[in-house]
Amino acid sequence: MLKSRVSLLVLGIMGATQALANDQAESKGFVEDSSLNVLLRNAYINRDYKDDSDKAEWGQGFIGTFSSGFTQGTVGVGVDAFGLYAIRLDGGKGRVGAQGIDFFKPGDSGNAADNLSKGGAAIKFRVSNTVLKYGDQMPSLPVLSYDNGRLLPESFTGTLITSKEIKGLELNGGRFTAESRKSAEGRDSGGLKSINVLGGSYQFTDQFKASLYASDVEDVLKKQYVGANYVLPLNDQQSLAFDFNGYRTKLEDSYVRENGLTGDDNKIWSLAATFATGPHTFTIAHQRSTGDSNLGYAYGGYQRDQGRVGDGGNTIYLANSYWSDFNAEDERSWQLGYGFDFSAVGIPGLSYNFAYVRGDNITTSTSEGGTEREIFNQLKYVVQSGPAKNLSVKVRSSVLRVSQKSSEYNISGNELRVFVDYPIDVF
Repeated sequence: MLKSRVSLLVLGIMGATQALANDQAESKGFVEDSSLNVLLRNAYINRDYKDDSDKAEWGQGFIGTFSSGFTQGTVGVGVDAFGLYAIRLDGGKGRVGAQGIDFFKPGDSGNAADNLSKGGAAIKFRVSNTVLKYGDQMPSLPVLSYDNGRLLPESFTGTLITSKEIKGLELNGGRFTAESRKSAEGRDSGGLKSINVLGGSYQFTDQFKASLYASDVEDVLKKQYVGANYVLPLNDQQSLAFDFNGYRTKLEDSYVRENGLTGDDNKIWSLAATFATGPHTFTIAHQRSTGDSNLGYAYGGYQRDQGRVGDGGNTIYLANSYWSDFNAEDERSWQLGYGFDFSAVGIPGLSYNFAYVRGDNITTSTSEGGTEREIFNQLKYVVQSGPAKNLSVKVRSSVLRVSQKSSEYNISGNELRVFVDYPIDVF
């Protein structure tokens, strides 16, 4: 895998014919290029499990992010910072604590906190088109991707280098030594010892892009990722896109023993084809998990006793990830999806997405051949103008049904999410 990764990066360098303009040479200054944004987020998630448990959380979040420009000169210096605050709006008694909601982490008493606050900052240096950043940050890479799909986002503390010296080629390398869980205060609330990441992506043509990444989570696992995306324009109104994503994970022997697991290897991949015609999109996708690990594909930022490993809640660049991730041991899944853009009928900003996913061949410690299926619906509206411009309202629901054979892996239930996001550009 290492040889393949290096080969891709070499091909990218050899194939590049145009270097980018020098970003640092065009720097306007620390203050002149700075920005401050505030996101007001009201979020609600309810999960009605079919084992007679009903979990729900509702909160108001305030997410402030500041990004300075770089000082002028050969080496530019800047600062990025964020501040997070959340207020719990529901009673919370007996309904918090679901693994997949996690707005407010329950305390020793079992009750969630009424509010939480935290912040972070990172110093950054830029030479030409290469940036080194150290401190608290929110990386978004296939092998380390922070979760921003709940009330407050995750963050990580460490060093990340991002280089874009050649047009179309992006290289990333870094090491992070702490993780801040999205539902808890403090910089090291996720249990991460350290994670090293390395990789890059190259835009070969306007239609084709490929990526290769690897990571090493200390005492937990090693992971590799390969991705490729190709878009074939058919005419002005139609296109056909193919998206491939694949992971290989290898758990450390000590982690397997400590957690009473079976097996240590998993490979999972998905291939999606999307046909777009006017306001309509039609998607067909297949996803497959193989290997001997009873965790299936392991990822995520916390709760290690439930298979989370410390690489971020969005580190699953796979087609069939909705409420269920369809990532069990030996699982095979198929998706049929549809989307519609209502601007074609005079309602700009309104969109609808539907997906039906069915998985089978699930293996657990007690059975084989289990199944699960999910029906996903999402309606989203973004205000197009006026004082509330860019305010978005997103309502999504999932109906998940899991066979008795698969009950060790997943639980049936109905889910509802309502998110209202209002971004404000202060300057």
